[in-house]
Amino acid sequence: FPLQDSSDDIEDVSLFDADDDVSRRSRKSKIRHPVASFFHLFFRVSAIVVYLLCELLTSSFIACMVTIILLLSCDFWAVKNVTGRLMVGLRWWNQVDDDGRSHWVFEARKVSAQGGKSSSEAESRIFWLGLITCPMIWVIFAFSALFSFKVKWLAVVVMGVVLQGANLYGYIRCKVGGRKNLTSMATSYLGKQFLRQ
Repeated sequence: FPLQDSSDDIEDVSLFDADDDVSRRSRKSKIRHPVASFFHLFFRVSAIVVYLLCELLTSSFIACMVTIILLLSCDFWAVKNVTGRLMVGLRWWNQVDDDGRSHWVFEARKVSAQGGKSSSEAESRIFWLGLITCPMIWVIFAFSALFSFKVKWLAVVVMGVVLQGANLYGYIRCKVGGRKNLTSMATSYLGKQFLRQ
């Protein structure tokens, strides 16, 4: 609170850096990249909505298939190249060396001691929620197309599973570390949970 005093020697100082904690919390929960957050969900949700409403809106399978695959491709590119870097500080790619061997690279932004470039908690939640939920929906669509004998839609659904599953796998590898084997990590985690119980 500003002090109303006649002397100019009095300075308003927050007690125990309480104002810094409040500003840090509000900065953490604030969405710092609203356009990236929007497009992270836009292409994913649009592909799912087009898949669900396609037969109601048009009878052209080709138009629906092309629209869904274009939305999935835009989503794959946007998540892999833009939103992963901005929202959570992760990126992954494949590079081929001079011998023709393929190398997968998984990176995570190092958190600085000052915390200058840390991602916000709200963006992180949006990123991981969209990244995990949508591939699960496409897996449900795959089983639905398989059991209802809609074979023509199976190719579209498999594209959804593959493109969104690849991003999910890449970002999980970035998050847990590129050098660690995911199966050994899962086994050790389940072993610890079993021993804990």
